[in-house]
Amino acid sequence: MAFINPKLKYWLFAMVCVALMTQHKSYAGGLPVRPGSLILSPSIGYFFANKEWDSLRVKKPFDQNGHFTSITYSLYAELGLSKRFSLVASLPYVISDYQQDNFKSHAQGLTDLETGLKYYLANINYIYYFNLQGTVITPLYTDLNLGYKETGAELKLSFSGSGSMLGTHFYFSVEDGIRQYFGSQGPIQDRYNGTFGISLSKKQQVALSIGGFYSASSFTSFTPIPASNKNFAFNQASISYGYSFTRRFSVFLNAGMFINGRNTGAGSSGSASLILRPF
Repeated sequence: MAFINPKLKYWLFAMVCVALMTQHKSYAGGLPVRPGSLILSPSIGYFFANKEWDSLRVKKPFDQNGHFTSITYSLYAELGLSKRFSLVASLPYVISDYQQDNFKSHAQGLTDLETGLKYYLANINYIYYFNLQGTVITPLYTDLNLGYKETGAELKLSFSGSGSMLGTHFYFSVEDGIRQYFGSQGPIQDRYNGTFGISLSKKQQVALSIGGFYSASSFTSFTPIPASNKNFAFNQASISYGYSFTRRFSVFLNAGMFINGRNTGAGSSGSASLILRPF
């Protein structure tokens, strides 16, 4: 893609990092959260990119030795309301930097607060679960380098389950969410993810995930206004490791990389999450 303004890529990668850190947590899976129970997950993630895929999906280095880094702190929470309903929320704080030979750009702050209601549609023998979640996106910033600064909504459907194979316990989760921002030419986005994991022991598990993000708008051009960049796509692969110290405290480590894309960075990421069940 043409490098019209460094802030365009800076803003785009900030949005990508937020998307990565606020995706559905594999530890929660599709299992209903008991009424009155709470899951909390503070996490930290790091993202780095010094190459890009342009509008023709051609991979190349950034201009003028450019590179982008981002650190994202995030808090995810889910509170069980009944056998079928639970409240969910996530709040990220992002610190992002883009640098070239003769240019530097920095932004940090809270981004989009996401609050929603999850409904457990059905189950098959209490092994496989179908969930539907509605989410409202509320911007908590004024700096357009942190996002669209537009209210949005998302509807997400997921299917998950677990079982045993060759003496090994496994679990899986597949989900797809359609998101719409309500500003002028606000993009419509599709976020999808599939995860398959196995238990190494009663306390350890590993999982592989393939996911992606597709954003489309009637506005297809790049301009010096960062928030006007609304057309991009990428797919990513990641691996995670989880260790449960107790039934109420677990740790997850994750590493991932982008495998293809359009109008986005060719980057890699890592994250660490704590899973807390205070009650």
